[in-house]
Amino acid sequence: MTDHPTTSPPPRVLVLGIGNILWADEGFGVRAVEAFHRTYQVPANVTVLDGGTQGLYLVNFLQEHELLLVFDAIDYGLPPGTLKLVRDDEVPKFTGAKKMSLHQTGFQDVLSAADLLGAAPRALALIGCQPQDLENWGGALTAPVKDRIADALALACEVLAEWGVALMPRAVPLDPAERLLGNDIDHDHYERQQGAVA
Repeated sequence: MTDHPTTSPPPRVLVLGIGNILWADEGFGVRAVEAFHRTYQVPANVTVLDGGTQGLYLVNFLQEHELLLVFDAIDYGLPPGTLKLVRDDEVPKFTGAKKMSLHQTGFQDVLSAADLLGAAPRALALIGCQPQDLENWGGALTAPVKDRIADALALACEVLAEWGVALMPRAVPLDPAERLLGNDIDHDHYERQQGAVA
């Protein structure tokens, strides 16, 4: 009788964008994950999610995944548009690097709740972008932040490759019905509306 080596299934990975698109650069995380979803096909063990401002509702998603990659606007006190990758214990759970964005305390609570439930991610990577403006209600991303989305995606690809995730660029543009955001709040429509109002 021959022993066949058993292969364990790949870890479940959550690619998450959090933030509020109605507060200018606060929407960076959502716009980054939206661009990620539009650009790449992911394997079956990877979930791509617009977490918006859902707060503690996100605990359920953390419980279902072992590796977590987050896009977010973080006030590090650095020049606008600066990207910074922090990992695992460096990711603030209870206190911020400085002032955090409007929803940030809520996400710290999500991480803490997941930890208390024994469901904290095995690995955590946060790609944060320094905002320029968090107070322009209804405003689009500022240029320094918008211009870093492509760099944030490249950084995400590096992290995911370390985790064994193979991404495939989409050969065919994403069908509008499959977008993460619809109802004219996807990035292109929203920016056109802002231009019309300006």
